[in-house]
Amino acid sequence: MSNYESTKFSEGTKYMKKYLIVGGVAGGATAAARLRRLDETARIILFERGEDISFANCGLPYYVGGTIEEREDLLVMNPRSFNNLFNVEVRNHSEVIAVAPDRKVVTVRSAEGQYEEEYDALLLAPGAKPIRPAIPGIDNKKIVTLRNVPDADILRSLSEQYPAGKAVVVGGGFVGIESAENLKDRGLDVTVVEAAAHILAPLDADMVLLAENELKSHGIHLRLGDGVKAFHQGPDGSLEVELASGAMVEADFVVLSIGVRPDTVFLQESGIELSDRGYIVVNKYMQTNYPDIYAVGDAVQTFNGQTDAAGSLALAGPANRQGRLAADNMTGRKQEYRGFIGSSVLKIFNLTVASTGMNERALQQQGMVYGQDYRFTVTFPAHHATYYPGAKSITMKMLFSLKDGQILGAQAIGAEGVDKRIDVIASVIRFGGTVQDLMDLELVYAPPFSSAKDPVNMAGYYADNILRGMTDPLLPQELSAELAKGAVLIDVRSPAMFKDGHINGAVNIPAPKLRQQMDQLDKDRPIVVSCRVGINGYYMERMLKQHGFTVRNLMGGFSYARLFELDITKE
Repeated sequence: MSNYESTKFSEGTKYMKKYLIVGGVAGGATAAARLRRLDETARIILFERGEDISFANCGLPYYVGGTIEEREDLLVMNPRSFNNLFNVEVRNHSEVIAVAPDRKVVTVRSAEGQYEEEYDALLLAPGAKPIRPAIPGIDNKKIVTLRNVPDADILRSLSEQYPAGKAVVVGGGFVGIESAENLKDRGLDVTVVEAAAHILAPLDADMVLLAENELKSHGIHLRLGDGVKAFHQGPDGSLEVELASGAMVEADFVVLSIGVRPDTVFLQESGIELSDRGYIVVNKYMQTNYPDIYAVGDAVQTFNGQTDAAGSLALAGPANRQGRLAADNMTGRKQEYRGFIGSSVLKIFNLTVASTGMNERALQQQGMVYGQDYRFTVTFPAHHATYYPGAKSITMKMLFSLKDGQILGAQAIGAEGVDKRIDVIASVIRFGGTVQDLMDLELVYAPPFSSAKDPVNMAGYYADNILRGMTDPLLPQELSAELAKGAVLIDVRSPAMFKDGHINGAVNIPAPKLRQQMDQLDKDRPIVVSCRVGINGYYMERMLKQHGFTVRNLMGGFSYARLFELDITKE
């Protein structure tokens, strides 16, 4: 008996409305389950082109790497269990190849043949498919993508076939970096090739350096700013990846992870509105230009919840939210989608990398200028009280508006406590919160979990000090211009720290001694103070300013400055 037959409605079953759902992973499966909870009398049919529905696609790299040992653990539900629980007809191995909105039918192709199915309301959740550009040699069977469970089976098999081999990952996005880490964990020699200057587009250039350094420290080779020109296969079956620079990288197999495009070719003749890039255009109710056709997930164009600009976001969280919301609207419960803000998190070996909202590049694309329209803070808080054993440092960057203090975005990297800080800031962004709201948040505290002034509160305090003019932090990349104007750089760290590494030309006056030596400083000469992470520098900035000096504190201190190409001296 086929899976189709095992989940088919009994003949003669009476129902009030008939809902069809195209796509059975995050958005589609969520909508199907929600529809059943809202309408017990409806007939619900879910079409899935592949074998599996409701599978954990975000867990695929970890199955490849062996962290998730059993394939079955990726399958949240199978067609039979989904039908038994929700009374939904699941027709897997069934591809919807056309939609005729005027007749309210879809055309389905399956092993049983091709047929039409009528609907009262239709939900499209076809998802996206990996991009495979027309690069010479790309059709080689050892150049694979990772989008579903069969893909993961192939990649895991290749990693087992070459246990000490060489793998090249093309693309430095989330899936690419997760694949690289998991293949490295399997013992392979891994190279990541990325055409852009850096990996992980949601991160700013300063923050992403920490992620790249973590990959390098675990033996991952990075080829940045160098795209793929061609793939070549040798006589022994091995591959060579030819880069735009002319460099050649050897590989036993290649993981292609350069992005996705909406899987909507079957809709091109339907009359359903598609964007220039092929995304299904929907309104705030997840409706298409046909009121009884809805769409959710990776294939839809919605909007940015901060800017209202049209956009798309291929993440599981928004897809699940959209699926639930669409089901509500399909059953007459009006619910508006509020857009996405792009919250994401990633594990890179021993670090957690997370971001939410807009980064500097996104702000500048909106026409915003640093120092005029927005600024940011960089802090290095411990994830819990430092006197409690095991405190780990977080590097946190938060962007805010100079007009009204509104939080615009945040990024954080660290070993512990990163995700919950970004989750808190994401919540504040969602509700249009400001710097002052961060300061006022009452968050849980006990020494093993946080500090009395949580890192989120501290970011708010810092930004508030900037808005009120109490501090005017200097960016490391602005330092050379400031020194050229005659400023003196005072490093207020201990002599031991200074000796271990400092910015060339700095004068070492430890913070405890600076008050006593103030009378030796020239009030006509601007001062830049620098410490380890920016806190003591701020204390000294406030002290000196109140004694008539012109002072700026180096943002993030030496810890932040060393990320940039500054002249560092070690005695």
